[in-house]
Amino acid sequence: MKIGLIGLGRMGVNMARRVRRAGLEVVVWNRNHDTTQPLVHETGVVAAIAMTELVGSLDTPRMVWLMLPAGAVTAQQLAALLPLLSAGDLVIDGANSYDKDS
Repeated sequence: MKIGLIGLGRMGVNMARRVRRAGLEVVVWNRNHDTTQPLVHETGVVAAIAMTELVGSLDTPRMVWLMLPAGAVTAQQLAALLPLLSAGDLVIDGANSYDKDS
């Protein structure tokens, strides 16, 4: 199984590591591509240059995991991602939210 992971902040990079250790293939994309290279060398994930490349590298049905800050950043990336997906694809929103909002 191959998944796409968008967002390589503290939580995203650790999630990519865990998923790789579980034996899954991971394609990552981060707005700052330079941050992906150490993870590529450490874990063997594949770094996509663009979100379109990430989506295009996944088998259907696709699974894309967002590990981004809650709010506008997640909404913007989701708006860019959805037109690239098809019916049956899965998006996991791993964003944190402010606990008092719950």
